[in-house]
Amino acid sequence: METDGFAPNPTDAVTRAYRASLVLATTTGVDRSRGIQAMAKALSQSFDDILEANTLDLEASREMAVPEIIWEWLKLTPERLQTTIQILQRIGELSDPIRRVMNASYQLDHSQTYCHLMPLGVIALIYEAFPELSAITAGFCIKTGNCLILRGGSEASQSNQVISQALQAALDEAGLPEGCLQLLPPEQGASIRDLVTQDRYINLVIPYGRPTLVQQVLEQSTAPVLRSAMGNCYLYWSATGSLDMVRWVILDSQASEPDPVNAIEKILINRHQKPSSLVILWNSLKEKGFKLKGDDELVAEFPEQLTLAAEYEWNQPYLNKTIAFKVVDSIESAINWLNQYSSGHADCIVTESYQESRQFALGVDSASVYINSSPRFSRNPKRADAVFLGMSNQKGYRRGMISLEALTTLKQVIQGNGKY
Repeated sequence: METDGFAPNPTDAVTRAYRASLVLATTTGVDRSRGIQAMAKALSQSFDDILEANTLDLEASREMAVPEIIWEWLKLTPERLQTTIQILQRIGELSDPIRRVMNASYQLDHSQTYCHLMPLGVIALIYEAFPELSAITAGFCIKTGNCLILRGGSEASQSNQVISQALQAALDEAGLPEGCLQLLPPEQGASIRDLVTQDRYINLVIPYGRPTLVQQVLEQSTAPVLRSAMGNCYLYWSATGSLDMVRWVILDSQASEPDPVNAIEKILINRHQKPSSLVILWNSLKEKGFKLKGDDELVAEFPEQLTLAAEYEWNQPYLNKTIAFKVVDSIESAINWLNQYSSGHADCIVTESYQESRQFALGVDSASVYINSSPRFSRNPKRADAVFLGMSNQKGYRRGMISLEALTTLKQVIQGNGKY
């Protein structure tokens, strides 16, 4: 591998990654898990170096006046780094998804048909800030037998370099193929377009960051894209919904750090909710440091509590502690509004009505629907036998939680019985 942790250029990088992917796909699950555990150990041994590099990035970003949200995403605390190590350790302990046998949806005459889960091949991660995301994605890719090319933002260049060097050294030590993990630094002139148009060898592109970055990748990429989503999730507060439940769902969904993937940012309030309940909720949220906005009707009635939300804000994420409220006449109105303006990956209802909950679950066109439950996102949930990279709101590929299986594909095997 490159001794400085950098790939030479996009064309060379994807070519090396493609050659490495052919070898990596034939390795055993035990060998790949050993490589992931080695990556976790390497991060532990480089703990102080990584945090020192991150401090340099933070200082440079302050001088460059990067947006506050990017600075927060960039800030790699010891807790965040330790969580990353724990996620890698857990990925290494999960069962091997590759070559898992699955029943086929059809059978042909005189043969037996079944499917295998197989690696995609080469995956590119385009991300801004979030230096730890490179390590987590590397764990996902190695576990599923895929090679990974990283293209981070210039704001995290020092952190990305140190993390990449540690991970590459670990994979070398574990004997995994050379070129299965490479970093393309923006300082060397490699643009996003240069990478995402390498569709001959890149099998999937994952953009992660602000909506503008995701949209840029979608517009430029000639390779398949797994679109990630963040923010602009809605909650419908039914006339029968509990104030305490609404408050808990909002606060819990906002507690996912550093990236508020499923944070509730918009509330649709049934017209029959008590005004006193609204004021209690707003006062509680203000005490927690939230900025509150509302539609014309609510702002006119409660000018001291709310500021006016602009029309464009209803379909845009805030990605900070801001929440906007809107009055609707019915659950039908809520569903129609939500399907037009929500980001479509995680939306909620708080209600005591079973009929409303079913109507909401069937009518909302989102990847995940939560009924009297917080949508809070966790990459390493305690009670699930899985880890997650993010959330996707796109149809036609992997919708919802981005799990290990999202980085695999099916191979159909038709075994004849000798008759013809």
